Amino acid sequence: MADLLTPAQRSENMRRIKSKGMKPEMTVRSLVHALGYRYRLHRSDLPGKPDLVFSPRRKVIFVHGCFWHGHDNPGCVDGQRRPKSNLDYWLPKLARNQQRDQARIAELGQLGWSAMVIWECETRDSTSLAERLRHFLTSSVVSHPQFVRERAALGQMAAGTIAPAQSIAAE
Repeated sequence: MADLLTPAQRSENMRRIKSKGMKPEMTVRSLVHALGYRYRLHRSDLPGKPDLVFSPRRKVIFVHGCFWHGHDNPGCVDGQRRPKSNLDYWLPKLARNQQRDQARIAELGQLGWSAMVIWECETRDSTSLAERLRHFLTSSVVSHPQFVRERAALGQMAAGTIAPAQSIAAE
């Protein structure tokens, strides 16, 4: 099926699709806040700019759109939908999105962060989502070696046994 829009109209339409502050993300943010947790948004210094960042807990949450990130759950209608036109462009693009997501989560793990992915279709059941969020956020803190060194250096700085300039930056 041919596109009914001109290339300029299609470009304008795609440009207006936002990546932040969409309904699924706002739903998750509201639930997390109602559970009593506070967070930062879209920290650009972390791989993948996670949607919600819980720095003291070393945890992040990504809220993925089922279509754009290729949700492979058979019960998810949006994740099973595939483009009908311009397949040479869209199929590789969607595959790259999935590969990039996996790589960013792996990078976060290497840095000592735990990541949770919430799919757009999962935001429709707020009760079970709230339970998953609570479980994720209350599970034990990751003890990555770098994180342990950072905590030790901060403790030494607080005790006055190490100067701030000598801390972990010198390692």
